[in-house]
Amino acid sequence: MRWILFLTALLLAVPRFAGIVAGAFSYSRIDPDGAYAWISVHHIVQALPFLAAMIVIGRVRSIDFGFGWGDRKTGFRFVRIFSLVFAGYTAVSMIIVLVFGTFRTFPYPLTARNVIGQLAFQLLLSGPSEELIFRAFAITMLMLPIKRKVMIGPASVATILAAIIFALAHVGVSLSPFTLIGDPFQVVYAAGLGVVYGICYERTGSVYYPMILHSISNVVAVAVSSAATLILA
Repeated sequence: MRWILFLTALLLAVPRFAGIVAGAFSYSRIDPDGAYAWISVHHIVQALPFLAAMIVIGRVRSIDFGFGWGDRKTGFRFVRIFSLVFAGYTAVSMIIVLVFGTFRTFPYPLTARNVIGQLAFQLLLSGPSEELIFRAFAITMLMLPIKRKVMIGPASVATILAAIIFALAHVGVSLSPFTLIGDPFQVVYAAGLGVVYGICYERTGSVYYPMILHSISNVVAVAVSSAATLILA
């Protein structure tokens, strides 16, 4: 239990520290609307210490963090099925929010620079950074003290715990006064996708396929929302 609490604290603290580091710079010249620069720096900074730790731990203890293509057949089957299912989910959810008038537009102007910058972030940094941390590192390290893999349905306990931590990372914290800030739907959504990404990671033995799934989901969501915003504007 102490190991789980330590890892949880580490996995939640480093991204928040990365936010402080990213916030120390000004991006007004390259990103005046705050669409992509801060979040891009944040994701680079948060990934670097975990990547360094995995390289060192992998060499010292010969632990495999999934830096290889693993089971390619299973991996690309995950990519195909996930792409189809997520496309269908996105279409249905977009219809629902438009019908009920709950669609939320972007908090910044949809200029070419903002759209390209945001899509580039989602494609190249979001999935790779977060999967490196919450799948490759988290699941592997959570499984270290467990003598055998414990499953709950199709997912291991380590995958479920990593998905819960991943969801908690989407909750903001205000200390004065102490307040939890977050969208309940987004938290549940992140946990659900986290389980899917974790199952993919464990079954393929590679972190690359969850990275691809994650990038697909984010790029599709941003692209569809951007298009809808432009159409409804």
